[in-house]
Amino acid sequence: MAANSDIPAGIADASVDLRDTFLSTFNVLDSMKEVGIPFLAFASSSAVYGNLGEAPISEDVGPLLPISNYGAMKLASEALISAAVENWLDRALIFRFPNVIGVPATHGVVLDFVRKLRSTPNKLNVLGSGRQRKAYLHVNDLIDALVYLRENASERLGYYNIGPEDKGVTVSFIAETTVEAVAPGAGIEYGVEDRGWTGDVPRFSYDIAKIRALGWRPQLGSADAVRKAVVEIVGQEGHL
Repeated sequence: MAANSDIPAGIADASVDLRDTFLSTFNVLDSMKEVGIPFLAFASSSAVYGNLGEAPISEDVGPLLPISNYGAMKLASEALISAAVENWLDRALIFRFPNVIGVPATHGVVLDFVRKLRSTPNKLNVLGSGRQRKAYLHVNDLIDALVYLRENASERLGYYNIGPEDKGVTVSFIAETTVEAVAPGAGIEYGVEDRGWTGDVPRFSYDIAKIRALGWRPQLGSADAVRKAVVEIVGQEGHL
């Protein structure tokens, strides 16, 4: 779980992801080898796939062409784990997360919108056009999936997409849901770009057939996950 999760920070300074994403993985593996720990479960990311538009993304798609330093260092970490399995590690599972939301929240679109509305209750400025569409998974579903895979996946080196069963929701939906909860009647001002920042994947759709074949399904779709997370994060930030 230890990694930089602030993609813009890694774009501004590539050493952030080198240090906090790749070298953290290297050091964990090095320590595991030294003390003889045989199994690793690794938190990877949909960012390893790059920008594939709205095509459903399965675990065997390729080539993998990440567009952020975060995604690049997660992919490099996956490669390092693969080599360790060939060399000395008995087994590894690699979990590719989508956009995970819920509490405690330290970053992300919902927290950003809540804090912006607390600062300027009459308007919400949104990075990008609002038409960006991504899959969102509530953290409770993520934890459930991690435990389920740990108990049911059997490969020596297994890769799994974890996500909702839908194609996601737009940023405008998230903005409207947050405004309704925090500052009803506030205006929403969108940008003109098709993405929020450099390295942002504007459209994203996961194929989770592999994990479904093992018997796991999420409890919430993207829209309900967003609604639940908005309420939770508003509470975290002291608005309820």
